[in-house]
Amino acid sequence: MPTEGPTTGTPPPEAPGAGVPESLDDLQTRLRERLYFAERSLAMAIFLALRLEKPLLLEGEAGVGKTEVAKVLSAVLGLPLIRLQCYEGLDIHSAVYEWDYSRQMLQIRLLEAAGDVDIDSARRGVFRRDFLQARPLLEAIEGRDGSRTVLLVDELDRADEEFEAFLLELLSDFQVTVPEIGTIAAERRPVVIITSNRTREIHDALRRRCLYHWIDYPGFEKELAIVSAKVPDAPANLTRQVVRFVEALRETELYKRPGVAETLDWIAALRALDQEVLTAELVHDTLGALLKYQDDIDLVRGEGVDRALARAVGDGR
Repeated sequence: MPTEGPTTGTPPPEAPGAGVPESLDDLQTRLRERLYFAERSLAMAIFLALRLEKPLLLEGEAGVGKTEVAKVLSAVLGLPLIRLQCYEGLDIHSAVYEWDYSRQMLQIRLLEAAGDVDIDSARRGVFRRDFLQARPLLEAIEGRDGSRTVLLVDELDRADEEFEAFLLELLSDFQVTVPEIGTIAAERRPVVIITSNRTREIHDALRRRCLYHWIDYPGFEKELAIVSAKVPDAPANLTRQVVRFVEALRETELYKRPGVAETLDWIAALRALDQEVLTAELVHDTLGALLKYQDDIDLVRGEGVDRALARAVGDGR
């Protein structure tokens, strides 16, 4: 489900039914049409976030589909997606705005070449909106080509607490103050999706600004539906075996249990090898597509694989 994407998305083509869904059932249907299978509780959280125009904070393990919510919602609403990928050291210049210093210097040189330069007018001349480079947060506030946007603040738990405090202020008023030109406010609030893998706790003050939902690993039937929809060319028997095998692995004390993203990676690898059923040899040869830490691979080799395979093959026949 989750896949990495660019920092800012392009507006999806306007589709029939684009716009805020009229009901919870309408939202679930439109999500499912775009191959996102949301249980009723998640669909309710999304629906309320849209109706109340409040940010939605999604937490859960990596790979369970948090980022994908924003991507699919962008398509459902027919709105451009703007993504801010958080990381340690993220600051206002990377997230909100910075001045285009090279263009400003060029403008100053042109003014100097023209003759007498009035300092005040020169300052006003280079600190204008057209010299300001919008980063994801400012771009989301201003909108894109007059359109409301979907803002994805991805993996907020990776950013520093100082940035989280700034984001809290921004989410309160949906405006940015640029000292040189004044305050830029959103004409209409963007749809905001915030994700966290809980590598650290998000502060209560920010949580209070948001609606909240925890996305867990899917059950067997739901993951089977996801994989069948995403990889329709895979044999049904192989799909059931893969999903049941991954389900068994998640019951093991792994450092990083595989998410739906890893399930999709693995079945894609098996299809690239033209495989139709799981075997012990095949599992051992392809574990690196499913588990991304050597300690986890070492842990499940041998008896761990045999137990999971027995469960998968027994169910898949």
